[in-house]
Amino acid sequence: MRPQSLAFIGGEAAEWAIDATRSFGFRGEIWAVNPRRQLRDVRTLASVSELPEGLDAAFVGVGRQEATQVVRELAARRTGAAVCYASGYAETGDVGAAYQRELVEAAADMPLVGPNCYGTLSAVTGAALWPDLHGLVRAESGVAIVSQSGNIALNLTMQRRGLDISYVISLGNQAGVGLAEVFEALVADPAVTGVGLYIEAIDDVARFAAAADKARRRGLPVVVLKAGASEAAETISDSHTGSLVGSDDAYEALFRRLGARRARTVGGLLDLLGVLTVVGPLAGTRLVSLSCSGGEAALMADRGGNYQVSFPAFAPDHRDRVAATLDGRVTVTNPLDYHTFVWGDINRLTQCFTTVLNGEPGSLEAVESGGSVGASKTVDSQRPFDAALLVLDFPDAGLDWSRWWPTLDAFGAACAASGTAGVLVATMAENLPDQARTRAAELGLAACCGFDAALAAIEAAFSLGRPRAHAQPSDAELWSPSSRSHTSTKTLSEHGAKQRLVEVGIAVPLGRLVPAGDAAATSAEIGYPVVVKATSLAHKSDVDGVAVGLAEPTEVADAAARLGALGQGTVLVEACIGDAVAELMVSVRSAPPVGMLLTLGAGGTLVELLDDFACLLLPTGPEAVWEALRSLKLWSLLDGHRGRPPAAIDAVVEVVDCLGSLVRDDSDIIEVEINPLLVTARGAVAADALIVVATPPDGRLR
Repeated sequence: MRPQSLAFIGGEAAEWAIDATRSFGFRGEIWAVNPRRQLRDVRTLASVSELPEGLDAAFVGVGRQEATQVVRELAARRTGAAVCYASGYAETGDVGAAYQRELVEAAADMPLVGPNCYGTLSAVTGAALWPDLHGLVRAESGVAIVSQSGNIALNLTMQRRGLDISYVISLGNQAGVGLAEVFEALVADPAVTGVGLYIEAIDDVARFAAAADKARRRGLPVVVLKAGASEAAETISDSHTGSLVGSDDAYEALFRRLGARRARTVGGLLDLLGVLTVVGPLAGTRLVSLSCSGGEAALMADRGGNYQVSFPAFAPDHRDRVAATLDGRVTVTNPLDYHTFVWGDINRLTQCFTTVLNGEPGSLEAVESGGSVGASKTVDSQRPFDAALLVLDFPDAGLDWSRWWPTLDAFGAACAASGTAGVLVATMAENLPDQARTRAAELGLAACCGFDAALAAIEAAFSLGRPRAHAQPSDAELWSPSSRSHTSTKTLSEHGAKQRLVEVGIAVPLGRLVPAGDAAATSAEIGYPVVVKATSLAHKSDVDGVAVGLAEPTEVADAAARLGALGQGTVLVEACIGDAVAELMVSVRSAPPVGMLLTLGAGGTLVELLDDFACLLLPTGPEAVWEALRSLKLWSLLDGHRGRPPAAIDAVVEVVDCLGSLVRDDSDIIEVEINPLLVTARGAVAADALIVVATPPDGRLR
């Protein structure tokens, strides 16, 4: 990451990397290796064995056939680290995987980046172990970019958002150095102001989680663009959860738990990093938007409804003071349309903006006209807004921009004077030129294109600054699913699954598994009304395999005869559970490589149709379960809708705790699902259950 001596081995690719390093202003020692010709004007040796011992890093630009020996010799020369550019390894199949294993063995203890990667860029030292063009400039500090795609890493270096970038690392196949290890190193580097990750999968979740915790304690924003799906996370077709929740939901739960913000596009990754590194953590999401257009104000208000932000109304005295700066000619609302009659007037704009951002009269120092921002002024601790947005679109290049600069300068001055985080927002990318981004940075402002980009970034800044609302087990203790093989599985019967639930303290209806002919007598012993179910069926409702509310022996006998024919001549007879406030689905399933995924959602026969669920990773705490339940559309019903009694939420939390104990103590469990969990005002009962377990090759359960 901070090499002072480099070696480049190979031909054309090595020369490209030398060119990239020199154009980057690297001032350290450079060596080259090529047995047939000189590489540029660098000291070129015939073999790796002739290189000095202990060079900091090397770029290996030879093909797959030669790379293993080159890496072995570099390791023998005690080279600090190596980047292997060649492709044709594990990404191509079994033969390539064998080459990759040999490559890793040859590297021994020497850190190896790649193969099949673009390598590393260090803007801190100017080292470019990188066989192509790049768009970085030297920087003492900045965000770090890590990518499992070489081309996406290359594209990100070409950003024109005024974002300082300290490092770019393309990981490729991660045969040696993996994502978690790089993330860990970046979080510890003082030059790193934030981390952006493009990933397809995480190699070491526990190590990644520990690094994310360090980033959170440093106040470093972490933004993730996640693509692809984990092949290890198979859908289990017997369960409802399998059709509802995918591996991506497990990653979503992981990132949310770790405080990493998720981007949905490559541009969004940069926008989030750009705003977060300037704005930093926010204590709240009270926003004010300033524009000289009613249309822009209305659109901002509309888009704000999609994010966890607010545009609070001005207090009466505050509104009056703002109106006075605009001669009483403007209706003062938030978002604010300050109209065009003050356009280009730096003094009036500054007076208006500072009054908007200052909640208490008389506490702001005077702001110099001209928009220059000096030393930080006394911050009003009672300021009414956590952040301010200025909507400002610049004209096309070649047109007169002179009347646009006063607005930006006045906004920067007002933000600095009040201590309010400020974001310059253009409605379109074409209308935010580099000069405006540069000036915004000089004023201490963030800049981004589009209302949604700005609002998402403010929402993320609040998440970054918000202390954890509740205690929970250590992120480094996330339960690993690695021992839970999906290659051979067995689904327990409902009756067998419920026996397992009872063992850990989860209530189930009183019931018995009996021959169909004994169902009526059993019903009398249990007590009417009863439920009669077919056995050996995962989705009984699909084949009318459940008869509910039977209150007569003849009804039971008829139902048992029909349902027994669907199975093996047996039926499950259970007591009816009345007075349910709501039906939930609660499940825990193995979601490699992330962990054990808890899903809470609307249950019963409409589970897939309602699409109302929340996911957490285990272990978790009761407060997190409460928070997940509150996020459901079903929450109003659970909380006591229209005078109905509220559900016993504590009982649901207890069920989750019991399920956690079950999967923690039995590593063979792939999935356990309760659907529905009937939640009453007094408790929670598992009306139906499914458990999938891994089986050894002989098929017998351990």
